Amino acid sequence: MTGYLDRLADLLCDQHGLPPEHVAATVADLAAHLAQAGAADPETAFGPVDAFARRLAPSGAAVPADEHLETWRLLADTYADEDLLNRFGDEGWEVERVDPLGRFVSHRDPERPRRWEYRRELVTGAGGRLGERLSPDGWEPCGSWVVYAWFKREKAAGAGPEPAPSEPPPAPWRATFPGRRRGYALMGGALVLVAGAVVAASTGTGFGVGLAVGLPAGALVPPVTAWAVRGRRR
Repeated sequence: MTGYLDRLADLLCDQHGLPPEHVAATVADLAAHLAQAGAADPETAFGPVDAFARRLAPSGAAVPADEHLETWRLLADTYADEDLLNRFGDEGWEVERVDPLGRFVSHRDPERPRRWEYRRELVTGAGGRLGERLSPDGWEPCGSWVVYAWFKREKAAGAGPEPAPSEPPPAPWRATFPGRRRGYALMGGALVLVAGAVVAASTGTGFGVGLAVGLPAGALVPPVTAWAVRGRRR
């Protein structure tokens, strides 16, 4: 593992020109991810190191190191992502890409911040045409994950010229923003179904027993699925 990550760090710094602190944070996150997933072979998890380095570099190409830019990684589920991205876009954060761990990798120039807005689209069979459909309005792709694609545009492009924040606030200390309200709604609905199953079972009939088994099992599907998807994004 150490040899793979060391080689990855060298490629990101020397070949792709990423800032050393950016590379150190990325490598530390990847090491933590491998440890949590119990993966002994990073090449199996991420693929050949040269190709993986190209994927991690913005736009898959070399960029000049710029110590002046702030970099921040944000993880949010689809219940909260658009609102959060637009909120932070108003503070000058521009999303570069979505990394292999499902995080929005963004940067900001604290001296010359620009305001950004974002939208999420579901990628269907005609997903390749999304960019063509949205580009006339100034939208450009900034990342994708599983069945979703995100697009950004500078705020002035669609809302008229507005001043960027002259002194943008510091990056939030948090990096993970789950959509709690809808998650709680799912769990609440599951509890209601379980309670109904218990009442049905109290009738003592075969139908009631079937409900007592089937309804709780079905009720667990939404929260378990949401937990699994969230775990995949982490």
